[in-house]
Amino acid sequence: MSSCTVVVLDKNESKGRTRNSQESQHPEAENKMGSFLSSFLGGSTALDSSSESSRVISFHSTARWQLHFNSCKESSQLMVVDFAASWCGPCKLMEPAIHDMATKFTDVEFAKIDVDELADVAQEFSVQAMPTFVLVKNGKEVDRVVGAKKDELEKKIQKHRG
Repeated sequence: MSSCTVVVLDKNESKGRTRNSQESQHPEAENKMGSFLSSFLGGSTALDSSSESSRVISFHSTARWQLHFNSCKESSQLMVVDFAASWCGPCKLMEPAIHDMATKFTDVEFAKIDVDELADVAQEFSVQAMPTFVLVKNGKEVDRVVGAKKDELEKKIQKHRG
């Protein structure tokens, strides 16, 4: 299984170089750098209610999302993109289930997009209702679930993750 590319920035270089995340000799340092880059570029790792780090990555900038999405286009790893809104009751209802699935399916990447914050990204994926879960592999949509349908989402993740 291939993985997404990580952009590594060196403070002594003006440009980043790319490296496959499987090449890392220091994953803890890279995770810290990734967290720093995410917060700097407008993405963040969402925290669950127990304050433990979650595997769901929230994006707050179109540029950050595009950078991440483009780096994953060559990856056969399944990515579940959760399109939600802060005012959406069914979205809030699904949030714990998404975090549970992210913990259960460690070979699947989970991303969250607030449709009000990143309306252009939601439009690009033709999102018309919330929540919408778009399953992406190799940069292409392979499936989608519209609505708070936990069991259907889990079945589709199982189907496409391998």
